[in-house]
Amino acid sequence: MQAILSEAGPVLVFMACVALATYAQNLTGFAFSLILLGLVSVFHVASVGDTANAATVLSLINAWTYFRARPGVVPWRLMKPALNGSTVGVIVGLMLLTWLSGGAVNWLRGLLGVSILGCALLLVLQGRPQPAVSGRASFAVIGGLSGVLGGLFSSSGPPIVFHMYRQPLERELVRRALLLMFAFNSLVRLVIVLPTGHFSWRAALLAACAMPVVYGVTRLHHRLPNKLQPRTLKWLVGGLLAAAGSTLVASAWLAIAQG
Repeated sequence: MQAILSEAGPVLVFMACVALATYAQNLTGFAFSLILLGLVSVFHVASVGDTANAATVLSLINAWTYFRARPGVVPWRLMKPALNGSTVGVIVGLMLLTWLSGGAVNWLRGLLGVSILGCALLLVLQGRPQPAVSGRASFAVIGGLSGVLGGLFSSSGPPIVFHMYRQPLERELVRRALLLMFAFNSLVRLVIVLPTGHFSWRAALLAACAMPVVYGVTRLHHRLPNKLQPRTLKWLVGGLLAAAGSTLVASAWLAIAQG
């Protein structure tokens, strides 16, 4: 009984982090995995690897719930070059994760913090859209970079978010394109991780406990959309990302300096 109670606390904290990350994802179209990984790492309720694996499953649940609640066009044709590039990127990212996890945990945490800070900057400093949609090669390169982050942290946000928000496209189409990208990267990552035995039982437990949270928050946001101004939302989510990323970078730097 004592073992169960000791495990329940971290799981509840993880579920609370998932709820916050899911709400931010539904507001912005991205940031689920970055916020989740940042918060979980700050509270030390799970390892980076287990959290990334759980986030992989939860990203799929989030995308499925969103597309089911809001039927419409899925931009497969637009995103095909990015999806092809991201497949290679995810494989590279997983190889880096395997290498770093052995003796460079603090470097891994620092890389995660830098990724989160980059995501915060991209969110806050969005420029004006380009006059025309970028070419296929540009989408493929950005997709590859996003895939590397997706393989490392199950967080392919920063490169593709910046790229998509620079396109002269409707915001709803951008949101759907990002969700498609994240879901695809998560599926590729899951297909690779499961057969290799790198998906632990703890990651499965965390994902299973948080699935109802993702579904419930996404459905609730669909029924009760926010009424905050876009600028306010952007700064709120950006501030949260920046705080989590800065904490991770600082803790990693101190650990590396001392060790």
